[in-house]
Amino acid sequence: MRVAVECSSPLLQKSLELFLGTYLDSSKKSDIVIRDTKCLNDPKCFYISNSAEADLMKPFSKSQLILALEKRYDSIKPKQEKVDEFEEGGLDFSILEKRIEFLTNEYKENVLRAVKAFYEK
Repeated sequence: MRVAVECSSPLLQKSLELFLGTYLDSSKKSDIVIRDTKCLNDPKCFYISNSAEADLMKPFSKSQLILALEKRYDSIKPKQEKVDEFEEGGLDFSILEKRIEFLTNEYKENVLRAVKAFYEK
């Protein structure tokens, strides 16, 4: 999944760039473009706002953002690009492995932040 960020809010733009570091790509190469302005009839557009019609409502966490983007990516990805679940007699666990790695890193960062905050007092 490749994601581009085009927000009019500099704070939201930078936050999304930090959240999506490994997923970021240019607008032309991206599968999804995140915007904070409403976009009509563009399947690549992912709208973030306070309104109920947004794809993701503010405030949101990094995990909520990633899950919502993965759901959108699965819905817009052409059927022929989808790979069979089976690879040479076994299941393809690469997506699951990436998700576990992401969650583990996020948990590690939170624990380190808490420990540092405790000892800095």
